[in-house]
Amino acid sequence: MTLIEAHGVSRTFALPRRTLFERQRHTVALHPTDLSVAEGDSLGIIGESGSGKSTLVRLLLGLDRPTAGRVVVDDHLVDAAAPARSLHWLRRQTGLVFQDPYASLDPRMSAGRIIAEPLRALDIAGDHRARVHEVLAQVGLEPEMAERHPHEFSGGQRQRIALARAIVHRPRVLVGDEPLSALDVTVRAQILDLLGRLRREEGLTLILVSHDIGVVQHLAGAVAVMKEGRVVERGTTDAVLRHPSEQYTKELLAAIPVIDTGSAGDR
Repeated sequence: MTLIEAHGVSRTFALPRRTLFERQRHTVALHPTDLSVAEGDSLGIIGESGSGKSTLVRLLLGLDRPTAGRVVVDDHLVDAAAPARSLHWLRRQTGLVFQDPYASLDPRMSAGRIIAEPLRALDIAGDHRARVHEVLAQVGLEPEMAERHPHEFSGGQRQRIALARAIVHRPRVLVGDEPLSALDVTVRAQILDLLGRLRREEGLTLILVSHDIGVVQHLAGAVAVMKEGRVVERGTTDAVLRHPSEQYTKELLAAIPVIDTGSAGDR
């Protein structure tokens, strides 16, 4: 079953005028793009900085409005221009983990309040405190840590809190936008394993944006390679990484070491 579809989505941005009478100039962040993600799939989106990866993901999540084209999630049209409350159905189905765990957590709030935020914002009924404790255990943290504040945690623990917030409302789709790049090597390995386990346990559809091909190879069954706002190559992860057809993909692979993670059975 196709869960997420993008049909010819593009995004351009107006550039500031350099003189009063200059014609409006635009830059293209994303050229018309088609993409589909089936329920239960894991897709990695790779490319250099400025290739359009995050722009595409923001459009898929309804966090930005495409200049042209449309996004459909679970047979519902995503209208990013609609009032925020009208997109609650989409927010309930998606969870997002950002790059910097400290910047994405409000330092004034306790970990428990941060994790429970989606439950409150989306009007999800039930015992919020019990659910927070449940997901804390799920990401490898103690329930009593709910009373602490972000500055009291290590970088890896903060990213575990961010993961707990992303799954607390039981979404169907988990999106990671460079979720490991701000962590050191040892912690990255731990969070990488945690992401894989959560995906299997929760049956999540995973969309992972990363410049780290080793991370994508470990977690994603399919990959899309982006360059200058276009998807230039796509296919199964093994096929694209072992036998790339595009010169850009070959150059990307030559520049970044690929981790040999063995079998793709866990994807």
